[in-house]
Amino acid sequence: RDERDTLRNSGFKIARPAQMCYTTLKSNLRRRTFMKAVSGLLENLDYQIIKGKPEGEITALVYDSRKVTKDCMFVCIRGAAYDSHEHVEEITEKGARVIVAEREVEVPAGVTLLLVSDTRYALSLLSAAYFDYPAEKLKVIGITGTKGKTTTTFMVKGILEHAGYQVGLIGTIETIIGERHIPANNTTPESCLIQEYFAQMVEAGCQICVMEVSSQGLMMHRTAGIPFEIGIFTNLAPDHIGPNEHSSFEEYAKCKGRLFAQCRIGIANVDDGHFDMVLDGHTCSLETIGFSEKADYRASDMELIGRPGYLGVRYHISGKLDMDVEIDVPGRFSVYNSLAAVAVCEHFNVSEEDLKEALKTVRTKGRIEMIQVSEDFILMIDYAHNAMSLESLLLTLKEYHPKRLVCVFGCGGNRSKLRRYEMGEVSGRLADLTVITSDNPRFEEPQAIIDDIKVGMERTDGAYVEISDRKEAIRYVIEHGQKGDVIVLAGKGHEDYQEIKGRKYPMDERDLIREVLKELR
Repeated sequence: RDERDTLRNSGFKIARPAQMCYTTLKSNLRRRTFMKAVSGLLENLDYQIIKGKPEGEITALVYDSRKVTKDCMFVCIRGAAYDSHEHVEEITEKGARVIVAEREVEVPAGVTLLLVSDTRYALSLLSAAYFDYPAEKLKVIGITGTKGKTTTTFMVKGILEHAGYQVGLIGTIETIIGERHIPANNTTPESCLIQEYFAQMVEAGCQICVMEVSSQGLMMHRTAGIPFEIGIFTNLAPDHIGPNEHSSFEEYAKCKGRLFAQCRIGIANVDDGHFDMVLDGHTCSLETIGFSEKADYRASDMELIGRPGYLGVRYHISGKLDMDVEIDVPGRFSVYNSLAAVAVCEHFNVSEEDLKEALKTVRTKGRIEMIQVSEDFILMIDYAHNAMSLESLLLTLKEYHPKRLVCVFGCGGNRSKLRRYEMGEVSGRLADLTVITSDNPRFEEPQAIIDDIKVGMERTDGAYVEISDRKEAIRYVIEHGQKGDVIVLAGKGHEDYQEIKGRKYPMDERDLIREVLKELR
């Protein structure tokens, strides 16, 4: 039963319980995926043989020392807190028969040791070979940028599927393969998992994969060797700079730019102030989007649309296309996201009718996600969880001139206190009312986090209340909502849990809203 469940989780559909069907599937899976010739995996890799011979077959490709299996190939990775080079003795005792490392390590007789200059880069190339180069059987679309990756990814997927394509997705919220939805741990997974997802997409009949490509993913070579058909640049702002991330803004921009030396077609926001920095050294053919006269896909005549229970935007595209567009997502940044999606879909011969229809209906969980609660006010959920994203969100919503802009948010525990001060100051300055509540307190006391947020709030004249229990905070804003209000629940977005003292407890704001409404009725 465990093996059968493994097959199902790998994307197989077991049509009937017949033992022959099950045995055949299991055999095919093992023959195709598990047993691999070492020499075939190394065909695109520069390496040095230190000990043994790269011959025979391996049963698995592994980079996590907790998952070592007998006769596997193990790739040593040097991380911030753990370096598997230092645990090779234990890894070989568990049965690894090929070790790929960045430096010479002691291995016992019968174990092959291969040296490479960068094991993360090697892992990407080995993973592609291990899964039979699945990316070459797909059209892979990569999206990078500080903001807008998730929304643009779902827009592209929605439009292409509306036009009849089978599309897989890898991103911050989840990976989607056919009917399967796999929760994400990282925006861009480790290279071995990416290639496994690609292989499952091919197996499921996908023609296209659209994926978020983070700067960390590019810096750590998780996407090395992927033949991107299209790369998209949304925007760039200072973020992810610090210990264990990027050493400087320049490095951050340079890592983003790697995508455009790895794709065939680049689509980039020409209005962004860092356009030249990110696109420096690009080798792809380039198309541009923006409000600028020089953009290939140019937006103009933007009009904000607001009515009871609805916020959206309407604009005109000129240049390579000539059409009017309306999207059910508010704000100027939504224009950029949709322009990028439209430019991508032009390369897949999507009709103007399909573009318009899909853009009217596409939704992204936890990204300005409007929840119908009342005809009097608008309630939405958004993932804004730092000062920059919260400021962008609140400034966008203020453009719709709500009677009151109400912001409910908290901050995560065991994270920088500076973020708390900054978010408190942003909400105090821009919102008419702030409700400070709990987010993921982790190992801190919720009240201590709230007190830090209040430090930033008190630098402003903004009105606020504090309600530690998030459900009660939601009840408060629903009960006190006024005609013409826009209320945003910020910080949790797509998350469906609350992390407290090392455990994740189920908590989805959509469920909390439903519970509150039921109780109020």
